Amino acid sequence: MSAAKLVTIYGGSGFLGRQIAKVLASQGWRIRVAVRRPNEAGIVRTYGAPGQIEPVPCNVRDDRSVAACMADADAVVNCVGILVNEGKNTFDAVHVDAAARVARLSAERGIAHFVHVSALGADKDSDSHYAASKGRGEAAVLAARPDAVILRPSVIFGSDDHFYNRIASMSRLGPVMALPGANAQLQPVHVMDVATAAAKGASGQAQPGIYELGGPDVVTMRELAQQVLTAIDRRKLVLGVPGFIAGIMAAVLDGVQFLTGGLLTNRILTRDQLRSLSHPNVVSGNHKTFADLGIVPTASSAVINEYLWRFRPSGQYESMTATAKNLRRS
Repeated sequence: MSAAKLVTIYGGSGFLGRQIAKVLASQGWRIRVAVRRPNEAGIVRTYGAPGQIEPVPCNVRDDRSVAACMADADAVVNCVGILVNEGKNTFDAVHVDAAARVARLSAERGIAHFVHVSALGADKDSDSHYAASKGRGEAAVLAARPDAVILRPSVIFGSDDHFYNRIASMSRLGPVMALPGANAQLQPVHVMDVATAAAKGASGQAQPGIYELGGPDVVTMRELAQQVLTAIDRRKLVLGVPGFIAGIMAAVLDGVQFLTGGLLTNRILTRDQLRSLSHPNVVSGNHKTFADLGIVPTASSAVINEYLWRFRPSGQYESMTATAKNLRRS
């Protein structure tokens, strides 16, 4: 009987990486999760049988560290990514240099399958530093691995996401929800759909190429906020923040990060995020999609009620409270 195949997932303790590990573990893979702090990634062990998933230390800026983590692997998945520059972890260092390093070393070692997670809107010529770095990262990956499966997901949602949860948390701040880029278009995609796509790439079930992954619905930020408010049973006035005001806010927050030498990282709103919001984050139709993978994407409306309940006025007891009110009226 042959041994189970081994996959190395760089960034495997993150929001998406954990779900990729879960999907592959359910398919019988042995999984090596390469992360900066393996002692903080113990949760991934619980996604498989004892010993099936192993967090290991890795510095994606170092060749020897990256190479050691992919020893004897049958497949490699790179889902290391950041949303803001922080210290040495800049967009270029993580999205370009590290991606190129992982791809090059996997090619040198003859690893059969390589999956790279990029982002919808990746474009080396974009005015957004984030999107431009993602585009340059893709080019670097393809230079070393022309056989790579590159995934470009839109905004990803799921129980631990940093998007729907963040918008829901904003509902607690007052009677008005102010949104920069309220008219920006998005195509939210479920984390398990992206994880399934990555698993297909790792197992060789996906043809090489770029896959743009968007959910079934295209929505604006304003519509998404209204969807969240409905899910958490709150009424708020949703107002779009004018571009020049949002620009001032972002410049001040970026300035605080700069003046503190990065001690205070701007995770609220950056000027680069505003530039990203000025471009539709939707499937272009120029590349492969979920349909080419045989995956039917999940709508956010079918999922968000399962994890946003904690933001309701009465939390998990919201439906019981409503029922009690109706009984009193009767």
